[in-house]
Amino acid sequence: MTQLIDEVERDVAVALHERPPASRRRGSGRPSRRPGSRPNWLGGLGAWIWLAVIVVPIYYIVITSVRPQAGFFASNQLLPPADPTLEGYALVLQSDFFRYLANSVIVTVASVVVTVFVCVMAAYAIVRTNSRFTRATFSFFLLGLAIPLQATIIPLFYMLSKAGLYDSLGALILPSIGFAVPVTVLILANFIRDIPKELFESMRVDGSGHWRVLFSLVLPLSRPAVVTVALYNALNVWNGFLFPLVLTQSPETRVLPLSLWTFMGSFTVNVPAILAAVVLSTLPIFLLYLFGRRQLVSGMTAGFSK
Repeated sequence: MTQLIDEVERDVAVALHERPPASRRRGSGRPSRRPGSRPNWLGGLGAWIWLAVIVVPIYYIVITSVRPQAGFFASNQLLPPADPTLEGYALVLQSDFFRYLANSVIVTVASVVVTVFVCVMAAYAIVRTNSRFTRATFSFFLLGLAIPLQATIIPLFYMLSKAGLYDSLGALILPSIGFAVPVTVLILANFIRDIPKELFESMRVDGSGHWRVLFSLVLPLSRPAVVTVALYNALNVWNGFLFPLVLTQSPETRVLPLSLWTFMGSFTVNVPAILAAVVLSTLPIFLLYLFGRRQLVSGMTAGFSK
């Protein structure tokens, strides 16, 4: 018994001797700085400058949108208004803003849903089918990344006019889908390649078909990439200006970016009303970003670590 007690005391002493210092324990506070290391003051200064470049314009837009038009140019533009008002927002909401908002929502949702649905199936076929046709198809998709949007606007205008789709929401949805497919397939294909092959083989052994594998395995594991491409494509479609400018004409098919241009013509000297329209047009896509921000970083970096 005495020998056993001695062995226990020796083990405890060894454990206490090898215990890490308090600065390295979890929850003990900030870790000690390595000897000879210096704080990166230059990097910190650059970060603060970049933060100011981003925040100051947003701050100016928000405070100006609630500033009264009377005496606007005589007041200090960077100070909060002494008597804030929502007259600019009321003026914008009374100028068919909800119609333009509905058109933008229809075009964005239709483009994103069709793009994601088609590209998930295309990426799955490219990854799981090792044939010459799928490799050629993937190369064809990558070729679309080299075609600038501006170079195709005249052929698109001609084809959509001949098809009877000019000045319709379909004239905005179809080109948006076409230009979103290449980068969407690229991101989804690289993400699906990271899924272990053993999972696919186990589902095939259980008798699952391609549709079951796609919806039960690929989609749940590819959620970060799906959310990323959905947000990326939604942002591009929502902020698109060239397609609405060239392919639509009537107020019934006008979307928010084009309506901001018309607001600038209608409210040339009413700067608070113009910036109120800018704030209202950015709120939906900002809320969409808040919804999927957790998946955004992991989806953007997926598949490119090899």
